Amino acid sequence: METLKDKGVVVTGAGGGIGAALARRFAAEGARVVVNDLDGAKAEAVAADVGGIAVPGDASAIVERAAEALGGTVDVYCANAGLGSGGTEAAPEEVWAAAWDVNVMAHVRAAHALLPGWLERGSGRFVSTVSAAGLLTMIGAAPYSVTKHGAYAFAEWLSLTYRHRGLKVHAICPQGVRTDMLAATGSAGDLVLTPTAIEPEDVATALFAGMADDRFLILPHPEVAAFYEARAVTPDKWLAGMNHIQRKWEATEK
Repeated sequence: METLKDKGVVVTGAGGGIGAALARRFAAEGARVVVNDLDGAKAEAVAADVGGIAVPGDASAIVERAAEALGGTVDVYCANAGLGSGGTEAAPEEVWAAAWDVNVMAHVRAAHALLPGWLERGSGRFVSTVSAAGLLTMIGAAPYSVTKHGAYAFAEWLSLTYRHRGLKVHAICPQGVRTDMLAATGSAGDLVLTPTAIEPEDVATALFAGMADDRFLILPHPEVAAFYEARAVTPDKWLAGMNHIQRKWEATEK
């Protein structure tokens, strides 16, 4: 992998959790890091910790300000901000709309703003924090699962469309990670995610290993590969297994 020293890196949703771990790792590699978060105080705190630049605000609309803060050039963009919306198909439409806006459209808007410059110079790196829910699914979280599938599909589309023009794309798909988002998943997360949960720093380590190998799909939980294969090869068997977990969860909720 090329050196990251003095490269301009933007990490959204970096006020804590995976985003903060990514910001710390990029900064440790010598990159100039923009730390974005909707919570300005958290963005400022992480930026101070890593020697970066805080650019708080909505992740959908910070590319121009982040580029200015970096002197005009963004080399790596980490679309990490996410909304962990739970609920079924009956979740209010505003919940579905918010999940779609943060988990998918923020990625689309960032790519739309960044691609002209990246394609002109023949290089750029787009990192999408997707989640294993984008490859598989998550019980009790229809808006999250569906929109994370969308995030994965968009990252895949970017890669197949522009890789011959110098764009490198990575989709990070962890299962449980010990963050505030995991804590908010409640009993469903306790059943499915908590037993194998890893630290945010483990996700950053997996990403850097994947970047060194130039891999698109980054699996901090290697077992997800087998689950993903089972979903593709024997979908009815896989769905039956997931339904078993659903019923087990429903029994704990009674």
